[in-house]
Amino acid sequence: MIKNKKKKWILRVLLLTGTAISMFFVPWILVKAWILPLPDTVQKQVDEAIGHGFDGMIVYVDQAGKPPVFYTGGWKDRKNKTPADPNSLFKIASISKLYTAVAITKMAKDKRLSFDETLADYFPELKGRIENADKITLKMMVQHRSGIPNFTDNPAYWENEQANGKRALDFALDLPASFKPDKGYEYSNTNYLLLRRIMDNVLGYNHNEYIKKKILIPLALKNTFFSITEVDLNDVMSGYYVGYDEDFKANEYGMLATAEDVGIFLRAINDGSVFEEGEQEIYPYEYNHGGLVIGYQSLAEYHKDIDTVVVQFINTTDFNGYEWNLSEIIINRIVKVIKRNR
Repeated sequence: MIKNKKKKWILRVLLLTGTAISMFFVPWILVKAWILPLPDTVQKQVDEAIGHGFDGMIVYVDQAGKPPVFYTGGWKDRKNKTPADPNSLFKIASISKLYTAVAITKMAKDKRLSFDETLADYFPELKGRIENADKITLKMMVQHRSGIPNFTDNPAYWENEQANGKRALDFALDLPASFKPDKGYEYSNTNYLLLRRIMDNVLGYNHNEYIKKKILIPLALKNTFFSITEVDLNDVMSGYYVGYDEDFKANEYGMLATAEDVGIFLRAINDGSVFEEGEQEIYPYEYNHGGLVIGYQSLAEYHKDIDTVVVQFINTTDFNGYEWNLSEIIINRIVKVIKRNR
């Protein structure tokens, strides 16, 4: 009996100790952001988010039947104390995959390529260098069901990320597949790198021009660009990484756009107006997306139940921290505020 009581006592001590240790590692900033009372307005939620440590923030809200509204907080440029500007250009990173997916759908509808064709059909030289290249279809690549390794998961890529970006495919070659084609899901930037190259080869010119012709011009998206070389850097929101004073604004990360342009595009995907006849039926990808690169994180969401687009830009990142999770909590709270105030 005494031995049993002693065992129970020891077990309780161990459980309490384990609980205390685990509590020490809880990301309290996330808990705090999640449990705080919901603010009365979106602007108050943005101000609260800046209080959690973000440098700057832009939020665009487009509710059907109402004029779009912008909310800002913090800095566009921390060093010069320039307030966040809703019209700033922002590096949208993987949100660009939506533009690629729409464009390649248009090409498929025009029978310029087929979602059922394989990677090896377009790049036979990749057989033996990308496992299952002769079985991976374009549709699998669009949907991240190819099993092709993600080049940004290769630690060597980050040793000199800006230089290595020019030969990014090298960091996905000669590696084992993550899974057999269409037998799993793994987000892989390599899929879209290859899809864009396929588009270039089929078109005979840069796929960006095709996106401009088929998407940007019809939707009057005059503040969407493909490279920092196309814009005035003064129009770009600065980007910061936790623990560094450096401004990553001058780094090349592909597409840039204003929150409004992203919002217009996102609504056009979701209401179908970006598509011509027969295209939406074969569109194989997402309708919402996020983006993350050094200094820039973005979320673009359409909420059907309230017929509302919300775009959130934040210019502070930390790949080893909680900034991405925190941004998701913030946008979820913004949506709750919008729903409550309808």
